[in-house]
Amino acid sequence: MVSPAAIPQRPYLLRAMHAWITDSGHTPHMVVDAAVEGVSVPSQYVQDGKVVLNLSHNAVNALDIGNDRVTFQARFAGAAYAVAVPVRAVLGIYARETGRGMIFQEEDGGAPAPQTPPAAPAGEGGSARRPNLKVVR
Repeated sequence: MVSPAAIPQRPYLLRAMHAWITDSGHTPHMVVDAAVEGVSVPSQYVQDGKVVLNLSHNAVNALDIGNDRVTFQARFAGAAYAVAVPVRAVLGIYARETGRGMIFQEEDGGAPAPQTPPAAPAGEGGSARRPNLKVVR
């Protein structure tokens, strides 16, 4: 069985956000770090090392949001271009009309997730305390 920590969340969240934005009648835009190895986008559209790509069904053809990469065909200034973006290069996805969406955290950086939950704080005498709940009328 594969450890849940070994399965990256980003492709699943990217697919879900794309579906939610599209189902809401909005235009999904994906922000990409163009400096990541394997990113294939028209360089003239890269600004400050990033590029924003329209992922609406009207703007792209053969969109595939896979576990490792996002690929599609699109036209840039009338010229057809095959776009390929490793999922790790996707910085976020948002709806153009509302700005609502998701920014992704660096998955490979930071401390690893704990394997076991931390122990409950000990109360007096070293035993774990249970919450003291009362009904208020």
